[in-house]
Amino acid sequence: MAGATTSQASLLLAKQLRDLMKNPVDGFSAGLVDDSNVFEWQVTIIGPPDTLYDGGYFNAIMTFPANYPNSPPTVRFTSEMWHPNVYPDGRVCISILHPPGEDPNGYELASERWTPVHTVESSNSLCGK
Repeated sequence: MAGATTSQASLLLAKQLRDLMKNPVDGFSAGLVDDSNVFEWQVTIIGPPDTLYDGGYFNAIMTFPANYPNSPPTVRFTSEMWHPNVYPDGRVCISILHPPGEDPNGYELASERWTPVHTVESSNSLCGK
């Protein structure tokens, strides 16, 4: 069954990447790190205007699990940056990238966490803020 899940995830990721290339999102670009691995993307976020990040180009790696979209991707910036939701090693910590369900620590509502209806685009909209 794991193979079927991985196959479904790879088909969905390939479709989401094609959709992003056909309909680009302002301030965001994505491509595969390695053409043979649809589970690892190189993304670039351009700093939004009128922010501390205005004009900056920030590179990150999005790594998707084999059971995507049931579980969220991880995001790690490879560009140096400061943001309260980015650890010194570049890992991003925001609610939408936390696994679905209740927060065992009680800080987040289940509605703030990942759900399978999210896409690369919806997770990027929060990462770019």
